Amino acid sequence: MKIIDVFRMKIVMFLIQILILSLFIYFTRYEFIIFSFNIKTLGEQAVIIQILANYVLFDKLTDLLLIYTIWIMVSLIPILFYNDFKRAYSMNLMTFFFPNFFLYVFLSRYSVEFFNKYFQFHFLNTLLLGIVIVIFSFVISLIFKKIKISKGGSRIVHLETIAKSISTICPQCGTEFESRPKICFNCNADLTIKLGVSSE
Repeated sequence: MKIIDVFRMKIVMFLIQILILSLFIYFTRYEFIIFSFNIKTLGEQAVIIQILANYVLFDKLTDLLLIYTIWIMVSLIPILFYNDFKRAYSMNLMTFFFPNFFLYVFLSRYSVEFFNKYFQFHFLNTLLLGIVIVIFSFVISLIFKKIKISKGGSRIVHLETIAKSISTICPQCGTEFESRPKICFNCNADLTIKLGVSSE
């Protein structure tokens, strides 16, 4: 797969995750309000910071549970899409990193008072949530991989059973076949007559 295709796929996955995250935030009516913005902060800048804050910041236990649940549900998307846990957790980390990065950069510039007062608390919570997402991605990916392997193993056993059931032995020379041939290649015996199978 070309690098441009991988990059394009990552962007699409990122946009899907952010869209679903936004829908969860919207339908749960979750809102984390930042009251203190710098005087020169424009209304549009405040709205963007507020939206980013809704993705990751919380101050109550119920909000913590909601944010963790939403992020865990969103992090399932790459896990289900990719077969490789490394790609799944790297995609989840990328999706988690960008909103957080821009939120903290914008807060440090446009809401200095809030940033200085609450940065340590929120950053530690962000770090913890990132670790939870990585562990969740790793564990769930491994579980899915084991389920897939066990299903694949049962299919192999099933195929071996089918292969054994269609094996044929020539009654004349004893040559064994893994199929149902009409003629024995070893002694040229007509196996359709010997085995009682009507020829086409």
